[in-house]
Amino acid sequence: MLDNMPRGTICIEDLEIGMSRHLTKVVTDRDIELFAEVSTDRNPVHLDDSYAQDTIFEGRIAHGMLTAGLISAVIGEQLPGHGTVYLGQNLKFMAPVRPGDTVRAEVTVLAIDHAKRRVTLETLASVGKTLVLKGEAIVLAPSRKFD
Repeated sequence: MLDNMPRGTICIEDLEIGMSRHLTKVVTDRDIELFAEVSTDRNPVHLDDSYAQDTIFEGRIAHGMLTAGLISAVIGEQLPGHGTVYLGQNLKFMAPVRPGDTVRAEVTVLAIDHAKRRVTLETLASVGKTLVLKGEAIVLAPSRKFD
């Protein structure tokens, strides 16, 4: 996994509108198998080549929430980072992610409510130039005043 910034914490006092962080990860067969095991989602479109070939996807795809988990990794590790609490997330899945795809998950600060320590984040994931996931998250950001 590659990211563009060191892991850690950016306190709300240091956040700025437009600040962005990302990571990239190749989604492997093992990732899909492990996600199926942990989530108990064993839908054959994720695990069975012959079954998946006869679906609208014409082949196996990764779980959408596995891709969404990469967004969570950016939020929890980079922006705002350690100490961040997820309050909400909306997602729209735009295109499938397949085994072997390199996913770029990116988070950008859209709004900051210092009084409530709330930060609104744009959340995107892409494979090459194809947007595969878009959404918005609201998080409780760490603060030097309280943490």
